[in-house]
Amino acid sequence: MQILITNDDGIDAPGLAAMARAAARRGHTVLVAAPDHPSSGVSAALGMRTPTESIVIQEEHPDGMPPGVRCLVAEATPAQIVYLAVQGEYGEVPRMVLSGINSGANTGRAILHSGTVGAALTAAVLGIRAMAVSLAGHAPRHWDAAEEITLRLMEWLEFQACDGRVLNLNIPDVPLDRLRGLRAAPLAAFGELQASDIAFPTVGKPDLRRAAVTYEPALARDEPGSDHYLLSRDWATMTMVRSLIDDFSGVTLPSLDQLDPAHAPDRRRTAASHAPSTPWSD
Repeated sequence: MQILITNDDGIDAPGLAAMARAAARRGHTVLVAAPDHPSSGVSAALGMRTPTESIVIQEEHPDGMPPGVRCLVAEATPAQIVYLAVQGEYGEVPRMVLSGINSGANTGRAILHSGTVGAALTAAVLGIRAMAVSLAGHAPRHWDAAEEITLRLMEWLEFQACDGRVLNLNIPDVPLDRLRGLRAAPLAAFGELQASDIAFPTVGKPDLRRAAVTYEPALARDEPGSDHYLLSRDWATMTMVRSLIDDFSGVTLPSLDQLDPAHAPDRRRTAASHAPSTPWSD
C-alpha cells in the first residue's frame, strides 16, 4: 500500500522516523513528506507560508529513516503537504496518510488547532483513510514503545472504510511494559496540544524573545473517562474523529424576509412580551 507520512514537528523530528519505521515494517511503500520547520498549532491551514506563490520541495534523508524510504522536505504546512500528495504532486496518490508521531499529546477538543490532526482530517476530507499519532510529554523519550503501538493500530486501520473519520491515537511516554493498555475514549472538553514557539519582538533590540506555548487546562484531568484523563494515567487512548459535517439539528434558520430590518421592531416587542417581570422593569 502507498502511504504518506507527514507531521507538524518538522523533517528532523524523531517521531517522524519512528512512524516511517512502523510503516516499513508492514511492508508498505512509504513516502515521507514533512515541513522544513516545526508547524505545530497550524490546524488544517492551506495558506501560503512564504511570500511567493510556489512551494519549495526538496529531497532529504534525515537520520533514523529506514533504508529505501523516499523523504521530502517542503516549505508548507502539514495540510498543504497532504493536499499536494492527493493531487499526485509526489507521484502515486497515497491510500493512507499517517500524521506524527507528534512530540506531545493532542487530546480533547483542542485537537481542532493541531497541525498533526489537521493533516489527518485533510486526508479524510479528500477520501483517504488517516491516523494521527502523538506521544505525550514535553520531551518524550519512549519512541520505541510508540512505534510498536502505532504499528498495531496501523494494521487495524488498513482494513477500515474510508468514511471521513480519523483515528486519533495518544500514547503515554512510558516503556511498553508499563503501559496500562489501550482504551477508546471520548474527547475531553478542551484537552492538550503544543503550539509552535511564538516570537515576540524585544522593544529597542533587533533580537527576538521566544515563548513555548502549551495549552493544557487543569480541569482536563478531572474528566473521568476522557482521552486526556486516561492518557495522564498511562493508558493509550483512541478516538474516532469525524471531519467537518453540517448539523442543523435543533435549529430553525430564518428566511431572508425574517431578517428584514423592517421587522426588527416587531421582534423586539415580541421578545419584550416574554421577558420576566422585575421590580425595576419599565
